[in-house]
Amino acid sequence: MNQYLIVPGLGNSGPEHWQTFFEQSANNFHRILQKEWDAPDCNDWISTVDTMVVQYDPANTILIGHSLGCATIVHWALKYNRKIKAALLVAPSDVDAPVYTFPATGFAPLPLQKLPFKTLMVASSNDHWVSIERATFFAGQWGSDIINIGEAGHINAVSGYGPWKEGLSILHSLG
Repeated sequence: MNQYLIVPGLGNSGPEHWQTFFEQSANNFHRILQKEWDAPDCNDWISTVDTMVVQYDPANTILIGHSLGCATIVHWALKYNRKIKAALLVAPSDVDAPVYTFPATGFAPLPLQKLPFKTLMVASSNDHWVSIERATFFAGQWGSDIINIGEAGHINAVSGYGPWKEGLSILHSLG
């Protein structure tokens, strides 16, 4: 059975966020809890991810990242080089962009190497934290397939993505 590890972004994902609905959908979804949600350090976040990942069979582990959680997955993958089943990367934040002024340490620059496992990116054509052009560029660098779901903002609760059934279908397409 697959184990799904949820990697929220800055500030964690609130009660109306699709990641929370995914977590509540079945007992094989587990949220990775960070010590510091508002001024994160990349090394701390990826260490926490690794502590969770090693508790599960890597052949059945799928990471689910949103926003800064996607950058976390990319940094984690390239530091620890673990072969997991796959990762779903939703609305990755462009931490290299001038608009990204949050107090997040060590996430920029985003690595541009191919990831060592299957990845699928879901992006929006009007996300203010990553342009569709940059998302497409990142997907190409990371070896990710990409799905552009149109004008969906940052694909979060504010954009209307709470119980995101299409997202669960996309996730299950990873195997």
